[in-house]
Amino acid sequence: MTDTNRRLFLQAAVALPLGAVPAMASDRAASGNGDRLQRDPLRPCYHFHPRANWMNDPNGPIFWKGCYHLFYQYNPEAPVWGAPHWGHAVSSDMVHWSHRPVALAPTPGGPDQDGVFSGTAVVTDGRVSMMYTAVHRAPLDKATIKDAKPWPLRETQCLATARDDSLDVWDKRQSPVLASPPEGMLVNGFRDPSPWRYRGGWLAVLGSGRPGLGGAILLYRSDDLLNWEFVKLFAERAEDAALDPWEVWECPEFFPLGDRHVLIFSTARKAFWQSGHFDEQSLTFHPERSGILDYGDFYAPKTQLDADGNRILWGWVPETRSDAENRAAGWAGAMSLPRRLTMDSDGRLIQSYLPALSTLRSRQRVFGPVLPERLSLASGAAEIQIDVREARADFGIEIADRDGSPAIISIAWFKDRPELLWIDGRPLAVVPGAGDWAIRVFIDGSIVELSLDGRAMWTRRFYYQGPQRAPAIRTHGAAGNHMTMRTWDISTAVA
Repeated sequence: MTDTNRRLFLQAAVALPLGAVPAMASDRAASGNGDRLQRDPLRPCYHFHPRANWMNDPNGPIFWKGCYHLFYQYNPEAPVWGAPHWGHAVSSDMVHWSHRPVALAPTPGGPDQDGVFSGTAVVTDGRVSMMYTAVHRAPLDKATIKDAKPWPLRETQCLATARDDSLDVWDKRQSPVLASPPEGMLVNGFRDPSPWRYRGGWLAVLGSGRPGLGGAILLYRSDDLLNWEFVKLFAERAEDAALDPWEVWECPEFFPLGDRHVLIFSTARKAFWQSGHFDEQSLTFHPERSGILDYGDFYAPKTQLDADGNRILWGWVPETRSDAENRAAGWAGAMSLPRRLTMDSDGRLIQSYLPALSTLRSRQRVFGPVLPERLSLASGAAEIQIDVREARADFGIEIADRDGSPAIISIAWFKDRPELLWIDGRPLAVVPGAGDWAIRVFIDGSIVELSLDGRAMWTRRFYYQGPQRAPAIRTHGAAGNHMTMRTWDISTAVA
């Protein structure tokens, strides 16, 4: 559950009765307007999203018994944020998805009666459990979200366990397993638990913030997932850094990668990473490098291990439209494409798209070594790969929703500053080498995902201003360079 949308929802003062949601509520919600949704040129066809209505954060992704399960924040009632449930989908390859019944819904009278917020999947005693944040109304002195309207809310951490290997039906513990923040600590937010195995027991990080001090991440320890003790402040904003006094570091996760550990968290509408070394004796993380996971519209990421033990990253791609526009559309939000995480020798995070995405390709076109100045794509669902070798002259590449319109996203290189690539006019000193780059772009309805050698990622929302369904590519200065461009049409991947 993200802070931006939490505040929007709470300030709206909408009080809806939150009960159990019947199975496949998303199917029925979409049944009356399915044809209209399918015809919407803005709606993605291979980025995962529910059949209708609102989605946000990825929750508890897991590979279990030969199947990938993706859970996510979901409102089955409307295409705007509210009534947080956990939607559920399954896949054999993390690319082609089928919808399943709603996994978790608020329980009337329970600790999650006002919302099932974000959390993490773990395996214990041969069964899958979810540790998640539950929300209910509370007196001001007991609340962890004190500025909520029309009433303050208390966040607690709860546990649910799947009845069988399909992960369709869950049994919730009636009481929270972590009922309050550290004694004596005034917090601004207390949510998004992420536990992991540690020396026969468990450690977990939680997202939080301290009023006037900025975002923070709390570390807890448990022997059995049921009884937790506070260990320490695991991470916090530097004293000399600019801050929002009400800031919360949300959706934290901590995991090993290569010979280092990585911490990720989200705040200020961006998702951040830190890499460094973890002292297992003192339970202290020593960050050495840091960066942004995605420079565009990307938030609240969550990771999982795939069948081969690779670390896979998911993120929420939010809309930038108004609630009124989302209601008119009937849907809002999508999941990013899955990205494999690796680490280079200097501790910098590398993100690469899964090879399985190539199964969606059809009708390849190849251009080069001189690229056309204008190229209209045949479809609003496409993949583009541009390889630049030994650049010698200034060049620019733009993706626009049609010829003559402003760029959706732009890339530029200038020979007098060869160490930089410019994205939307902003310099990025992240690509090694002098003039050699691999640029990969995925276009899907209203989403563009762009990768620069996996070292910089940029996800962008755009909205056609007319009836067109396919964008255009424009190049400048390509004649002075050796460049190859391949394009593919991409097929639908969500059932």
